[in-house]
Amino acid sequence: MTLNRRDFVTRSAATAAGAALAGGAALAAAPSAAAAQPDAAAAKGQQRKPRTQAFTVMGTTDLHGRVLNWDYFTDAEYTDKAHNAVGLAKISTLANQVREEKGWDRCLLIDSGDTIQGTQLSYYYARIESIDTEANTVPDHPMAVAMNLMEYDAAALGNHEFNYGIPLLKAYEEQLEFPLLGANALNAKNEKPAFKPYVIKELRLGGGRPVRVGILGLTNPGIAIWDKANVSGKMVFPGIVETAATWVPKMKAAGADVIVVSAHSGCDEATTWGDQLPWAENVSVALAETVPDIDAVLVGHAHKEVPQRLVVNKKTGRTVVLSEPLCYGQRLTCFDFEVEFTGGAWKVASVSSRLLNSNTVPENPEITDAIAGQHKKVVAYVNQNIGTSKIALSIADAPFKATPIIDLIGRVQADAVKAALAGGQYANLPVLAQAAPFNRTALIPSGQVKLRDAAGLYIYENTLEARILTGAQLKDYLEYSVKYYNQLAPGAPVDKDKLTGAEATPDYNYDSLYGLSYDIDIAQPKGSRIVNLSFQGKPIDPAAEFVLAVNNYRANGGGNFPHVAKAKMVWSNSDEIRNTMIAWVKAKGVIDPADFFTDSWRLVRAGQPVF
Repeated sequence: MTLNRRDFVTRSAATAAGAALAGGAALAAAPSAAAAQPDAAAAKGQQRKPRTQAFTVMGTTDLHGRVLNWDYFTDAEYTDKAHNAVGLAKISTLANQVREEKGWDRCLLIDSGDTIQGTQLSYYYARIESIDTEANTVPDHPMAVAMNLMEYDAAALGNHEFNYGIPLLKAYEEQLEFPLLGANALNAKNEKPAFKPYVIKELRLGGGRPVRVGILGLTNPGIAIWDKANVSGKMVFPGIVETAATWVPKMKAAGADVIVVSAHSGCDEATTWGDQLPWAENVSVALAETVPDIDAVLVGHAHKEVPQRLVVNKKTGRTVVLSEPLCYGQRLTCFDFEVEFTGGAWKVASVSSRLLNSNTVPENPEITDAIAGQHKKVVAYVNQNIGTSKIALSIADAPFKATPIIDLIGRVQADAVKAALAGGQYANLPVLAQAAPFNRTALIPSGQVKLRDAAGLYIYENTLEARILTGAQLKDYLEYSVKYYNQLAPGAPVDKDKLTGAEATPDYNYDSLYGLSYDIDIAQPKGSRIVNLSFQGKPIDPAAEFVLAVNNYRANGGGNFPHVAKAKMVWSNSDEIRNTMIAWVKAKGVIDPADFFTDSWRLVRAGQPVF
């Protein structure tokens, strides 16, 4: 980063956004973790007034491949009920506005991970025209292009950075003009960091030496489960709090006056992997409470909006400021610091955090122009025709009743596994399939079906596996899945908005099983809800063996479903389920629910249907 570059950047977009800061008033400043005892000179009675200066650390998280305010699944500008906007092009405008107000050399910009997965734009440059290539010409990754132009200073690794494998991640890292940080992303052989643990940035604020801002990056230990196939035997991911306790003192010893942690870990939400790992998933609050000398934590991973949360460190009694900007570039966090140069050192006097809303500003044309060609290429890719559908298939009701669109996923997966096992020792076992409602806005239209329609239905880069489970184990699996529903007594009014999400269970952790029939009695407590469980019209045999077609996230323990992670694997595929679906539709030509919809489960109360 140079002064010349900062002076050169087009400032028109930032100037046009004058109203944005007005919408994000700073919250009350919190006492800093770095606030120290009165300096030695003052203690001796000297009255020299400390020199006070200010700077701002801006942060994003969970961008998930969003550069433009565009939805590649609908082929239209992004929109939602809250009128949010997404993408780095808008964040760039906000960031430049903050720089204009505070001073370009008094600002840092960091990210908390999950940048290169989530849209067809990022997918295209991972799988279609991959940046991980031996060709003479290597394409630029659009996220790298945008973040380099925006002059990011550092970014932590997220768990989705590993979805495409370590080689592609390293290829992405090579394109960045700032460090990817991961103090707890270690080489398996020697347990040394595979990525830079931290970086210290110097800001010249005037008076005294530069203030040294240390940025520590920490990623999520769940990578060992969620991306097991990509990292097993290659990398390990120890706990966030434990790792920070090692590295924060090293950063202080290296001269950091201020320490900001960029942690791909929610504040204190429940852990989704049970006891499969000895570390928790969402520990940013525990981090702030436990490890001394941290001033602020940029929180990620949970996809929540946290303007400011104050946490008192249990060892020092000092306050740490946490903030999580809403995912996809919908918000920008600003940590506003005041520091004093006293006793020959910079010490934090106060820090507060606030959020800026990207829907208040236009996109920065510098960013939109830079990836215009890539955007056009991806739009053409997702608009390929792959087949037709006899009727429109919506996922909107999938959490509440059996729907053809979820059975389509199940049928595609079951067909793929049956074909793979044909002629082998497991060919005679019945094949079932799990599926979950990943995207509540997914829709396959009547008539022409495009690639983006299938991609919008299966938004994750999951691959397919086949595991053997017994009838008894499948019932356990379903009982665990339907904890998703809140208990509702017979006759009580039904509110769909309050019916699902019990125990903070997200939609992607609610599975139905294609090939089985059953009722879910939501009047019963969890663990006793599956009734009338049958296979091919007969009660399921608890001892019978079945092949379950299951995505790799679930098979590796994601969601902590019982039995499946330890079940015998009889087949696996390295290609994404999304591509299997696209190929299935191309081969069939026509999507006809009469070919696959089984209407095999329903919600009941005391035997009476809820819907």
